Amino acid sequence: MATSEESSIFVALLYMCLLVTHACDSDTGVRFGYSGRTGPKHWGSLSPNFTLCSKGFYQSPINIVRDDAVYNPKLEPLKGDYTATKATIVDNVFNIALRYNNTAGTVNVDGKKYKLKQLHWHSPSEHTINGQRFPVELHMVHNTDDGNITVVSILYRYGKPDHFLFQIKDELAELYAEGCKAEKGDPFPAGVVNMRELRQGAQGYFRYIGSLTAPPCTENVIWNILGEIREMSKEQAAALMAPLQGSYKHNCRPTQRLNGRTVQLYDRTRKSHKVL
Repeated sequence: MATSEESSIFVALLYMCLLVTHACDSDTGVRFGYSGRTGPKHWGSLSPNFTLCSKGFYQSPINIVRDDAVYNPKLEPLKGDYTATKATIVDNVFNIALRYNNTAGTVNVDGKKYKLKQLHWHSPSEHTINGQRFPVELHMVHNTDDGNITVVSILYRYGKPDHFLFQIKDELAELYAEGCKAEKGDPFPAGVVNMRELRQGAQGYFRYIGSLTAPPCTENVIWNILGEIREMSKEQAAALMAPLQGSYKHNCRPTQRLNGRTVQLYDRTRKSHKVL
């Protein structure tokens, strides 16, 4: 039978766990979550800085209807120039992320180079295709020096193991082993991570103008969702979510209204056709 001292320690640890099950926007410290009173439908009322989450007109994620996507012959391939570089891994409470300095590489979008700053995972996927939701979605977040943002999104189904995740297997296990600790959010070294495993080689992608999918839901984000659905094992998907607490293991914002936006399609197989 537990002593009073052991019971006190258990209560203290439980309280610490409860503290970290509410994510905070890094700039405002306002808590948000994925269920209950801090869930997505309430984000807009949690802080004046989150107003766009409820009143924004161009919000993400969305459901992509393949037949409604408009082929745009002027779109160019996503030219990802990534390398092997040192990264840090961090449990942000609401997701697991890899962070980089300015040496991880760039992606070229509309003739402009965007630097890769961080990537993180959502489970299940936030974007859907023809109403289908996938087990995992990876967001590769890039920006320019003047603050413009573009995100490359990769959707995953269950299947063969993903080679990229082998590189951070031990770090994910370490995050999980840490459990409920006050230092959540503190990055620690992940060593050299080879970003070439994520180089864009897909035949096509969907593009639209949207927002960040978590508070403050900033708009005018250029989204690029790869048309190729990749694979990872169920064990890898579980390892990505294992360090997260409570409802954050299901860190998926519901799809938002399109509000007249056009989803464009880049299809490499059509690029050789002469445009009249």
